[in-house]
Amino acid sequence: MMEFLDSYRDREASLRFAEEIKRVVTRPWTLMEVCGGQTHSIVRYGLHALLPQEITLVHGPGCPVCVTPIEMIDKGIALARLPGVTLCTFGDMLRVPGSSGDLFRAKSEGADVRIVYSPLDSLKIARENPNRAVVFFAIGFETTAPANAMAVYQANQEKLRNYSVLCSQVLVPPAMNAVLSAQRNRIQGFLAAGHVCTVMGYEEYERIARDYRVPIVVTGFEPVDILQGILLCVQQLETGRAVVENPYSRSVKREGNRVAQDMVQRVFQICDRNWRGMGDIADSGLSLRETYREYDASSRYNVEVATHDSEDGCISGLVLQGLKKPKECCHFGKRCTPEHPLGATMVSSEGACAAYYRYDSSSPIGGR
Repeated sequence: MMEFLDSYRDREASLRFAEEIKRVVTRPWTLMEVCGGQTHSIVRYGLHALLPQEITLVHGPGCPVCVTPIEMIDKGIALARLPGVTLCTFGDMLRVPGSSGDLFRAKSEGADVRIVYSPLDSLKIARENPNRAVVFFAIGFETTAPANAMAVYQANQEKLRNYSVLCSQVLVPPAMNAVLSAQRNRIQGFLAAGHVCTVMGYEEYERIARDYRVPIVVTGFEPVDILQGILLCVQQLETGRAVVENPYSRSVKREGNRVAQDMVQRVFQICDRNWRGMGDIADSGLSLRETYREYDASSRYNVEVATHDSEDGCISGLVLQGLKKPKECCHFGKRCTPEHPLGATMVSSEGACAAYYRYDSSSPIGGR
């Protein structure tokens, strides 16, 4: 549970933050860490065990693979099965269940599905295979948007007509709005994702903090970062404050990365998006601007899919909204495992269910 205390150079600071949290807390508080990477750190290192019982951590919709809607998975499978098409995707996407199967199954049945580590890898494949149509499955939050935008921009500059993207790009602040606006909302403070803020800054979070009266702390991913973020959030709640704080200033500036933002704005525009497990959220996604519409795989190929909900009995939507914990699902570790997932939260490397399955001591293989 405390593996990091023996190896992490800031272990003393981590313990001090944990003790200070215990000292200042006087009543129950429920906090949400937005990012799946933070969730994995919390569960892996047993940080919740260092906290007083008054503090409840719940896991948010901060896993881009997890929130990619079933319709997009179905489209990706349909595109991969078209003659002459190569679908490039991140490895996490292969096992995410669609309506009837996944990309791994499509690949095993002969579809040309290739794992890449960057959209620029897919551009290289398109250059080297001019007689094939190369489609990149462009998912992610603001962190992946600049690279995905750059790939489209570069394809246009090179007049690389055999390249396109299946775009399922989403934005974090509208999802936070959706969580806070929900009737069953119980979130009183947020740990914001540091890597998202590195790109986009945190100016937009200031409006959320003000309008909903919730503290937001920009947080990194190491145990010491997370415990410091929790402490600052609790201190605000205990004193009735609700502002954005940025202890992760070694990586994040208030204005973010303007160069990256300019590239995103050049190629993409704001649109509505459907989030798996959460439904439609207004202004929560990015789509290609008209100037780059010819690189939109959905428009170029116009594949029709008959999408239906395949997540029989899966509570991943409730997990993504912070309403349930993974182990509250009766299928956790039984019908639903990373090898045979019912929902995306069990298969993604940032999924909350996958974190509990791998690291939690009470799970089937936990604590290894």
